[in-house]
Amino acid sequence: MKKIFTYCSMGAVLLFFACKPAPKLTESSLIPIPQEIKDGKGVFELNSESGIHLIGSGEHLTWVGEYLADRLRPATGFDLPVSYDGGNIRLELAGDGNAEAYSISIDENQVSISSSGEAGLFYGIQSLLQLFPAEIAHQNVQNQSWVIPAGAISDQPAFGYRGAMLDVARHFLSVEDVKHYIDQMAVYKLNYLHLHLTDDQGWRIEIKSWPKLTEIGGSTEVGGGEGGFYTQEEYKDLVAYAADRFITIVPEVDMPGHTNSALASYAELNPGVNLPNGKLDSVNKQPLDYQMPLRNPQASELYTGIEVGWSTFAPKLEITYAFVDSVVREIAELTPGPYFHIGGDESHVTEKDDYVYFVERVQDIVSKYGKTSIGWDEIATAKLLPGNVAQFWAKEENAKLAIGQGNQILMSPATRAYLDMQYDSTSRIGLHWAAYIELEDAYSWEPSTFAEGIAAENILGVEAPLWTETVTNREDMEYLSFPRLPALAEVAWTSADKRSWEGFKNRIQKHGSRWNILGIQYYPSPQVNWEGK
Repeated sequence: MKKIFTYCSMGAVLLFFACKPAPKLTESSLIPIPQEIKDGKGVFELNSESGIHLIGSGEHLTWVGEYLADRLRPATGFDLPVSYDGGNIRLELAGDGNAEAYSISIDENQVSISSSGEAGLFYGIQSLLQLFPAEIAHQNVQNQSWVIPAGAISDQPAFGYRGAMLDVARHFLSVEDVKHYIDQMAVYKLNYLHLHLTDDQGWRIEIKSWPKLTEIGGSTEVGGGEGGFYTQEEYKDLVAYAADRFITIVPEVDMPGHTNSALASYAELNPGVNLPNGKLDSVNKQPLDYQMPLRNPQASELYTGIEVGWSTFAPKLEITYAFVDSVVREIAELTPGPYFHIGGDESHVTEKDDYVYFVERVQDIVSKYGKTSIGWDEIATAKLLPGNVAQFWAKEENAKLAIGQGNQILMSPATRAYLDMQYDSTSRIGLHWAAYIELEDAYSWEPSTFAEGIAAENILGVEAPLWTETVTNREDMEYLSFPRLPALAEVAWTSADKRSWEGFKNRIQKHGSRWNILGIQYYPSPQVNWEGK
């Protein structure tokens, strides 16, 4: 007994391991849960002699190594040098295959993360960081040991597109708030950020060829606040910041409806009484090869409400397409990603034939500038170009129209994926026109079986939209997004046979401690026994 007592008194670390069962990798709180996890023997402890060893050749490999070091240094106080010379945390670029897949091997001597792509290494790092105690999130040195269980992880995503959407049009969100959201997305291996840049209430991206869009259209927001917009330099900074975290920006200009901020900025974009083709322009005496207003249109008034469906561009005016061309060209030049979102939803006052004509012409413009169009599911009522994507949010029949044309679907069903929906009737902000969405509702669905006729091969990925009618600041953004954004991230990353609500519920509770340290104002769902609450 004396020997046992002496052994258990040798310090906190020995006490933990001698008197309690060693932690198991399979019992860790990883989100998204990896496809394969196996336990090993013993533990790995990070210490003052540890370093990060880079192996292979990649444009961003050094940055990835420094990213890991920057996440570990503040709380540990360790130097953690990053080099190609050695270290007991190995980041290795090797082989061919899925650039987002990764493997982790942990034993008592070292941690090895390997992938054929830098994105995969980055995702492996996110898993590694989650294996450390929650205190690793502190920005000052913590007096404790940094131990993780031994074992192996093999992982890859179920869907290639794993996204979140921020509506910065209803209420403007600052560059720093968007960067904060990007950082949280990265933790959960999301790789696309869809920015809803324009709507009736505000135009949020500088267009140099149409400067009044931000001067007038960006000057307000829901409720009458001062609004705001991103300069092109600020937008480029966001694009680069996201790219460093392997997140691709998808810009959205919503049209032909949801366009009042543009109509308030430029009167000539407003619908007028149309002349048939072939008439003469009474001012310039030139033949008209398109329809145009008979009268001088008036700019609309700025709008600060939340009703939808009442605004529209004039689909029969050539100036509309000259405008769209300029906007798409300027934004496309700033956006290296493959997608451009053209909106297309809730255009209730646009005549059906005009709507179809508009969507098909705008698709051609987007294609001309080297981008692939994404649009809300209504766009599938037009003829889609090959490769274009319909984002399913409301009507299954629209999604099936897209599939029938050979196009893929981005899954964002409002009843499951809309982060702006209230959790329940007591939620302090949010709406509930689609549903009340508690945490289990956000988690317990499978994209490939959600709707009849939409199979896995038809699905590009999953996206969680956050509309901001009721979101005015970062705290609001966090309240509606957490814990549901991690839930949807796991739906997008992990195959259905590896997921369970009970397993997720037990893992997400430990993330509460990290969010408390980071100051994230999450909603403490009563469905979870939160750690630290």
